[in-house]
Amino acid sequence: MATGLTQSEAIRVALVGQVRSRRRSKELAAEVAALEAEEREMLAVAELMESLRAAR
Repeated sequence: MATGLTQSEAIRVALVGQVRSRRRSKELAAEVAALEAEEREMLAVAELMESLRAAR
């Protein structure tokens, strides 16, 4: 199947695609970590509020 690309162009396209994919993976991992941190903070606040309510 001919694509009209030279071998070096095809290699470059493939490499650029891999870089973009890895960059997206790193961005997604950072977003997941931020969401997990927010969730831990939310749970800590809920626990604090519950302990304050129980102390009444």
